[in-house]
Amino acid sequence: MEKNVLALDSVSKSFHGAHSRLVLRDISLAIRGGEYVAIMGESGVGKSTLLNLISGLDRPDTGTIIFDGQNLGSLNDDQATRLRRRAIGFVFQAFHVLAHLSVAQNVALPLLLNGIAHQQALVAAKAMLVEVGLPGRDDSFPRELSGGEMQKVAIARALVHRPRLLLADEPTGNLDAENATQILRLLRAQIKTSAAMGSAGLLVTHSALAAATADRVLLLTADGLVPQHQPTLPDAARPAI
Repeated sequence: MEKNVLALDSVSKSFHGAHSRLVLRDISLAIRGGEYVAIMGESGVGKSTLLNLISGLDRPDTGTIIFDGQNLGSLNDDQATRLRRRAIGFVFQAFHVLAHLSVAQNVALPLLLNGIAHQQALVAAKAMLVEVGLPGRDDSFPRELSGGEMQKVAIARALVHRPRLLLADEPTGNLDAENATQILRLLRAQIKTSAAMGSAGLLVTHSALAAATADRVLLLTADGLVPQHQPTLPDAARPAI
């Protein structure tokens, strides 16, 4: 059995200010290498806060988070940044593709940040673009792409450095139904390809269609994470793996 890539134990998080609010209470979660897990929940329930904690961008008030064998609470900001660059890939609803860079340059960014030589990074980026279905678009710029194509670029960028964990935050929220289905298939296929190296994927979403592509589904509530019955994915949207 694959060891855990990620383990949360009794994690809680509050935001303090004029109106203090408990956002996450007693969250425990384990994700093994090779797994693709979806967390569902309505807006405001704390899904993005949970991703910020898992990625080391924020710290819990209580509980522990072990990622890739390291206790995130023991890392300083620089160490957490290096771990995040090396071992985590992000896909967001808003794409976050940089307009002034070519497609290949956008995808190469994580490699460059990890110290890979420029030419080597571009070669790897172009190969990754082929994997996500964008061959020959290396020198295109984001303004020349559709929304679905920009999300493919974002997926390629998130996976080009072969991270241990892919975090996807509502990755189809800005796409029409046809493009959303295509991106969901692509995400699952890429995560399962990376699973051979012990990597894992975590998707947070309010969409049952998106969640249905995962191996298991959890619902984030005010009282913690609750396992859900696996949603049924329509045949037209079922990933071919």
